[in-house]
Amino acid sequence: MFLGIDIGTSGVKVVVTNDDSDVIEQAVSPLPVSRPHPSWSEQDPADWWKATQEAVLQLSPDRRAKIEAVGLSGQMHGATLLGAGDEVLRPAILWNDGRSAAQCVELERREPKTREITGNAVFPGFTAPKLLWVAENEPEVFSKVEKVLLPKDYVRLLMTGTYGSDMSDASGTSWLDVGKRAWSPAMLEATGLTEAHMPELFEGSDATGTLLPEVAKAWGMNAVPVAGGGGDNAAGAVGVGVTGPGDAFMSLGTSGVLFLAGEAFSPNPDSGVHAFCHALPGRWHEMTVMLSAASCLDWAMRLTGTPDAGSLVAAAEKKGRLDASLLFLPYLSGERTPHNDPHARGVLFGLDHDSGTPEVAQAVLEGVALAFADGLNVLRDPGRVSEVTVIGGGARSSYWGRILSAALDRPLAYRRDADVGPAYGAAKLAQLCLGNADADKVLAAPPVLSVVEPNKDDVAILAEKRERFSALYSTLKDSFPKGA
Repeated sequence: MFLGIDIGTSGVKVVVTNDDSDVIEQAVSPLPVSRPHPSWSEQDPADWWKATQEAVLQLSPDRRAKIEAVGLSGQMHGATLLGAGDEVLRPAILWNDGRSAAQCVELERREPKTREITGNAVFPGFTAPKLLWVAENEPEVFSKVEKVLLPKDYVRLLMTGTYGSDMSDASGTSWLDVGKRAWSPAMLEATGLTEAHMPELFEGSDATGTLLPEVAKAWGMNAVPVAGGGGDNAAGAVGVGVTGPGDAFMSLGTSGVLFLAGEAFSPNPDSGVHAFCHALPGRWHEMTVMLSAASCLDWAMRLTGTPDAGSLVAAAEKKGRLDASLLFLPYLSGERTPHNDPHARGVLFGLDHDSGTPEVAQAVLEGVALAFADGLNVLRDPGRVSEVTVIGGGARSSYWGRILSAALDRPLAYRRDADVGPAYGAAKLAQLCLGNADADKVLAAPPVLSVVEPNKDDVAILAEKRERFSALYSTLKDSFPKGA
């Protein structure tokens, strides 16, 4: 059996799989997020470790005792700053934190070849500009930094004692030469750091160490190997078999992602598309990212007093109309692809006396779908995407699937275990790290349970609505407060 651990934003999820990559048990432990100032987003790394232990100990003791290897996945980009003795110096600054917009500009000024080296524009969510912000605003903290780790890699340190990261997660730091799959001395120097501040790099299917004896004992496990794992999206791709050229998935989690796998490094930084290493050796991927996806439903639930996401979607589905005029810009935390605008904010446009919960719910579902369509449009070759697998919590809604399929004008495939997410891929990478598994079998896509085909009438309605959606952002972009 194999254990996958995903250090998410809203919680830590763990899954157990068997030799056939079937998910046989899973558990979740929630995590809090702190927003001490507008556009800030932080977590206490101690909470990751506490939640990890709580989630693991929810699993059957008998199954824990049979685990052969562990894999890790996690939210990307988070800056975990460690000082002497691995002391955590400040709360981790998360992927959806927008405070470092000015430092992104400064980083590209300091190293004009940034986009050539990393294959990506610098976004406020990335790790390197966060360190520039700390250096400028908390110099006493920066002076004490000895290691910078990503969220899952801090948990790895506590599990194994190893300073390690994988290529896919490291791709989102702005410190990696993504084409060479190695730390870039030039990018580190531009942030006042050296390779000594960085963890050792591994492929996602490599073993990075073994469980420390005290951790293994506490978890009722043997001192098994821990795989490199992957950033949440790359790990999610491994889980659903999106590993070969043209394979694609859409993730409907807190954030939203369109992920296109490939065998070559294909940067297109000026479009806002990420070009990252995959969690498997010799593979890369393109990725578009929207900062608020399923989390927009949480916001709409609070706004309307709806008790849960299912009820909110049901309210929209009861009317089932895609031709209403209400528009929603889902930029509650700013936006990455294609706007790279940390100042953008959510907008409900076109409210009238008849606007109630169903109308708001419909607009939110459509707004997220139209933002995904914006992402698809800026991929280097959208025509390569013929079908999209859906993963994440939003994968459970067939009605939202109808809207998303129409917005993308692509069939959506719903696969077994797709809603398990990155922890599933982490477990597969754990299985591969032992070196004795049939990789083709482990990486095979799970069976398709259903396919949502785009309805031509829906496609036409949302194509027209997307023009107004894009025009609304263009009209408002200079009006969003730059200090927010």
